[in-house]
Amino acid sequence: MAERIDVPGAAHLVLADGVAHLDPAAAVHEAMLEGWARQQRVRFLKADTIDKRLRLVRRVVEFSNLYPWQWNYAELEASIDSLRSRAKPIEMSTGRAYLVELRLFLEYASDTRYGWTGICLDRFGEAPRQLLGEWNMVAHVSDYEGRPGRRPLTYDEVQALFDAADSRVDTIRARGRKGSLAALRDATLLKTVYAYGLRRREAWGLDLPDLRHNPKAPQFGRVGALFVRWGKSSKGSPPKRRTVLTVPEMDWIVDALEYWIEEVRPLLAPGKHPALWVTERCGRLSKRGINEAFEQARVDAGLPKELDLHSLRHSYVTHLIEFDYPERFVSEQVGHAYAATTAIYTGVSDDYRNRLLTKAFRAQHPELWEE
Repeated sequence: MAERIDVPGAAHLVLADGVAHLDPAAAVHEAMLEGWARQQRVRFLKADTIDKRLRLVRRVVEFSNLYPWQWNYAELEASIDSLRSRAKPIEMSTGRAYLVELRLFLEYASDTRYGWTGICLDRFGEAPRQLLGEWNMVAHVSDYEGRPGRRPLTYDEVQALFDAADSRVDTIRARGRKGSLAALRDATLLKTVYAYGLRRREAWGLDLPDLRHNPKAPQFGRVGALFVRWGKSSKGSPPKRRTVLTVPEMDWIVDALEYWIEEVRPLLAPGKHPALWVTERCGRLSKRGINEAFEQARVDAGLPKELDLHSLRHSYVTHLIEFDYPERFVSEQVGHAYAATTAIYTGVSDDYRNRLLTKAFRAQHPELWEE
């Protein structure tokens, strides 16, 4: 008998000995999933990540009508192919992510240290095995595989978006309806997302104390910088933190935030709630509410439906590059570990490229530009 090892997720720690189950296969399957969940929890992976992976395994089981120890190449690949055949097929990047997650599950289930191979062979005559490798995974051949429609907004589009959000405040007030305070909040929020290049979760998690003074820019007062506490985490790490400085080209955000904090936010009577973006019910604005604020302004401005809230972050990166900020500075502002990631976000305009071209011509042939 193989030696039992008490590693998190081991079969004997989640599957009781000597218990007769009405449906042994279903019981082993659920115990296997619970073991995999434990193995991931001790690595401090997010609960949402673990739940999503468990749902994927259950989806494959439901599609194939086979348990993991019965899976074969054909059924596993067919389950992914079925997602590509839907009315709204999955993106390539999503398909790759699914295959990676299934590969991780099979790596766990077929690892002899966890004991599932022995249990499945004893009870069902079959054992889980690794069915995914380089031969049948989606190749990663491009740095960017997002939707082609997602792009930075032009300066005119950014202005149109903000004008639409501001106009909504005036429209609600003119009609004597409730909601003007929330509309003004949404307009200020969208401006803040753009002015600091924030992700949705980063904007959602902002509290009043996250507004910071910058000794090098005293003219901005308490809006000299934003302390972001809910940056994108990786590999089970807690959310990354960074400080985003207010740049002179975005100094208009100082007055907008001061007006929101001093004049408008108190009217919502948030009490001691620390959130920067509060609702009429004195709670923190939800992430969904942030998306809806952008979508409403986009529709009112008549902008393409392919643009989303994250496009404002792309716009921020692009416009800072066009303002001639070094790429390293831009990467630090948006929390990118690698300049290559920042480059993916950048979509500079023809006008900017022509200015660079003219600058190069002047440097190489100054005699042609002499008056």
